[in-house]
Amino acid sequence: MYQLHIASRSGAMLLGVLLSVTIYAKPGDQVPTATQVTHPVGFDAETKIRQSLVQVALTKEPADLIIRGANVLNVYTLLWMPNQDIVVRGKRIAWVGPTGQWKGECSNIVDAKGLYAVPGFGESHKHIESSLLSPEWEAALVIPLGNTWTSEGSHEFSNVSGPHNVEFWLTPEKYGSPLKIFPALGSATPPSAFEVGGGNYAYKEVADNLKNSLSVQGLDEVMDWPAVSVPTHPGYQRIWEDIQATRDNRGVIDGHGSGLRDLDRINAFAAVGLTSDHETRVAEEAWQKLQAGLFLQLRDDNIEKAVPLFVKNGLKEWSNISLVTDDRNVADSLKQGTMNAHILLAMKMGAPPEAAYAMASLYPARHAHMDSIVGSITPGRYADVVLLSSVKDVTIKEVFANGLLAAKDGKYLLPVPKIKWPPWATDTIHVGRKLAAKDFEILAPVGKTTVTAAIQAPFYTDAEQKTATLPVVNGIVQRDIGHDIVKVAIVDRYVGKAKLGKMFWTDMGPKTPNSAVATSVSHDLHNITVIGSSDEAMAIAVNRISEINGGIVLVNDGKVTAEMRLEIGGLMTSRPIAAAAASMEDLYAKGDAMEWIGSPGFPRRVLFAMITCSPFTWRLVVPYPGNPSGLVLLQTGETKPIVW
Repeated sequence: MYQLHIASRSGAMLLGVLLSVTIYAKPGDQVPTATQVTHPVGFDAETKIRQSLVQVALTKEPADLIIRGANVLNVYTLLWMPNQDIVVRGKRIAWVGPTGQWKGECSNIVDAKGLYAVPGFGESHKHIESSLLSPEWEAALVIPLGNTWTSEGSHEFSNVSGPHNVEFWLTPEKYGSPLKIFPALGSATPPSAFEVGGGNYAYKEVADNLKNSLSVQGLDEVMDWPAVSVPTHPGYQRIWEDIQATRDNRGVIDGHGSGLRDLDRINAFAAVGLTSDHETRVAEEAWQKLQAGLFLQLRDDNIEKAVPLFVKNGLKEWSNISLVTDDRNVADSLKQGTMNAHILLAMKMGAPPEAAYAMASLYPARHAHMDSIVGSITPGRYADVVLLSSVKDVTIKEVFANGLLAAKDGKYLLPVPKIKWPPWATDTIHVGRKLAAKDFEILAPVGKTTVTAAIQAPFYTDAEQKTATLPVVNGIVQRDIGHDIVKVAIVDRYVGKAKLGKMFWTDMGPKTPNSAVATSVSHDLHNITVIGSSDEAMAIAVNRISEINGGIVLVNDGKVTAEMRLEIGGLMTSRPIAAAAASMEDLYAKGDAMEWIGSPGFPRRVLFAMITCSPFTWRLVVPYPGNPSGLVLLQTGETKPIVW
């Protein structure tokens, strides 16, 4: 009798399981070896890369690059290692240690003496779409700022083209872009149970995407809290299917806990299995959520509020915190920076410098389950190295991405791949026909000279829907611009039947006569939102959106005066950074010259005006069966007419 031990693999996680098989043999029988009873498996690209790294580390094969003599931050110990060599083969790090100790061959040596090497920065939660750049141009924007990888909160594009969402985000790397993108599947696809867009993710869609690509990290921010927490809610089944599918496939389930500040709901939020929150608004809320085991993803305003409290409370363990950009367009990113600015802010607010850099590298990588390939300057990881001349000022001299010098002194050095995006990415605005002013009229009940009208506003959180008395002329309900009441409409861009919801609006919008602003970036479903002081201007703006296949359009005195063309999904443009930023700055400037409700210039928050996630309450959506007005209470599904 003898025993044969066979190592087997289980699923995508490659879990080593040792099987013990007892075989009985007669004297003289030939004993089979493991190679006689198993079939060799062909090695995939990742295994071959690591086999090569082993040989380089052992000096049996040459390296392609040595970054020599840097002071390297080890983000596992939060200690600086002086005079280190970083030995690179291809896109990966093979060896790290004291200068000159690796004795292998390499003809490409970069002198980094006197500089500080930190891992390439990684976004734990970002919507690349909000930069308004397609991902290949996003790389050119953020890599000079130190960003080399991103966990993409992909529900923006998945609502436009759900079946192609993962394919979209992984395409640029296939064309040579050095920015690593790890898609998180859009739980908000669609954002609420009362909307229909270009994608629908339930159990099968989430499970299939996780199984088909190890680059998919899990589920994007679960933000429909009413659907999660109320079993009778129309969205309950779908959202819990998404959660279960992610857990079944060992993905990360990210959360969005906006407005959940009391201890009961914080505990409930964590009990779901939601692992993170980027929506903390109050310092004490952030502290409570951190203590509840939630991974915090702090934006700039959250950093300012939370980090000082963490320091005051004596926080010793920073590894469940990351720094994120979330939403920031190209023009603002050029002015403000991205992760580089957040690291600087975290240190200013009192975070230990080494922890601040780890919050932008290892800690988000570990949260995403991607720390075996990004997040540290250690063997096996991508050779993403940010060389600093000043740690405290985050002064970036050079950025290596995938083993290539990608940026120097703020300038991107690599070619941006030219990608011919297919129609599912470029032909996404399907209104169905040209709209006319008449399409935006709101009719009064027969015989009425005044009506009671529901009045919406951006970011509406009131439990009761506000109303106002409005005049009627020739059977048509009128605006009351003197009291800051204009009109808003949501125009369906998916079905192609010119469907729209319309109602009266305040707190945001143009007061300039015969003017409007329209956008196909309308979080989170991205139907077309248009706000106007006249029906004619609203029609002009929406029709122009259709003509340019998506974007942001400004109409002043009946004429289009500025536009930001966003031809990729109606969300992004595949144009050089300077050209895209110039279009956005022109839109701001032309908008700033107009008169607006609620702001002294162009209302930048218009892109988020119709958001349908918690904690918002009454909201206008495209009318659907059972709700001819489109006005719905998101928490319950209760509906109301627009006028009565």
